[in-house]
Amino acid sequence: MRGERNRFRGNRLLKMFGYIWQCFYSSCLRFWMKWLLRLVTGTCELQRICAQCKAGALRTSQIEYSLKSSKSKVLRSALSVKEEDLEDRVAQIIREKRIKVQKDPRFKMNLQQCLLQITGYSELFETVEELRKEVFDSENEEHERMLLKLWDLLMPTVKLESRITKQWCRIGFQGDDPKTDFRGMGMLGLTNLVFFSEKYTDASRKVLSHSNHPKLGYSYAIVGINLTEMAYSLMNSGALKSHFYNTVSGKPQMQHFHQFYCYLAYEFDKFWLEEEPESIMEFNRYREKFHDKVKEQLQAPGVTLSLTLDPRK
Repeated sequence: MRGERNRFRGNRLLKMFGYIWQCFYSSCLRFWMKWLLRLVTGTCELQRICAQCKAGALRTSQIEYSLKSSKSKVLRSALSVKEEDLEDRVAQIIREKRIKVQKDPRFKMNLQQCLLQITGYSELFETVEELRKEVFDSENEEHERMLLKLWDLLMPTVKLESRITKQWCRIGFQGDDPKTDFRGMGMLGLTNLVFFSEKYTDASRKVLSHSNHPKLGYSYAIVGINLTEMAYSLMNSGALKSHFYNTVSGKPQMQHFHQFYCYLAYEFDKFWLEEEPESIMEFNRYREKFHDKVKEQLQAPGVTLSLTLDPRK
């Protein structure tokens, strides 16, 4: 018991010293280190990052941190600049930092690419958020068309008897009318399900068949919507930045978010079958275990989580 208390106190002290060091480094030491390196190398921090790091998450993340930590309003505001103003803002940064582009001709292009990725991530999240907030509306023909399309893609040989029917349970909805299951994730949940079923039709049907396993079965659509929430929360927290910075050289689009969802849907199915839970009642525990696994993968600077189909499954 005493040993546990000592370890707890030790951890608290380490965290406290870590916090103090971070404050000291950010407020004082970092400025003088940057000044000294500029004096020695003749280049600013942004130039050094672009020169030393290859394109991808390592470079873009360091550029993002450098801009965010800058005392210059011009540099900090570059993180939220619109795409059409990007080139002008890069020119402002070059003037602000007194960069000689003749000596570093690739800097302008590299910085512009990083800013496109950074601002594009924020804009993509706004689009994702709008779709999440869009409520499924039975009176909306486009919404209804997408829902019926999901059935046709997953159950091509079975005719839907009516719009309100217990048949929806066959693809993992909870009741007679799927619209009630979209309350949490709105149209984002349905769009993800349709994208996976349309882009990877064979894979989605195999996953659906696995979800109907007599012992290891789970509700395909409900779990799919739950994985939409996982993808959404990872993006909201910024955890998906490294993945997007490594896989999309420019501005990420909605299809890239959908592709990541497909990765989650396919990999969770494999994970669930390999873990062999006792029952669906253990879903939350295994869902969190899978979530932790994905978050750990996303911490690697070179991470790219793309769906790779297993021909054996």
